[in-house]
Amino acid sequence: MSRSIHKGPFVAYHLLQKIESLNKKKKKTIIKTWSRASTIIPIMIGHTIAVYNGKQHFPIFISEQIIGHKLGEFVPTRNFRSHIKNSDRRIKKSKG
Repeated sequence: MSRSIHKGPFVAYHLLQKIESLNKKKKKTIIKTWSRASTIIPIMIGHTIAVYNGKQHFPIFISEQIIGHKLGEFVPTRNFRSHIKNSDRRIKKSKG
């Protein structure tokens, strides 16, 4: 469920503060964050934000198309490994 318009989008204060300071200095450096719940807002356009997935930081370049989404949407936390490996083992065991 989305946040109410009255409250506005959630952005972690420390992340917003870092972006505003970089905008004042006119620098483009990678910002590391653990805040996956933060919403992408127009101030962030052009920055690269490295979002933590539980193991490592994945860099995301912020463009106009992803405004309004959450940072965590673009960094998967689980790696899917195909089920084919397990079915191959069953076939080999039943034949032998």
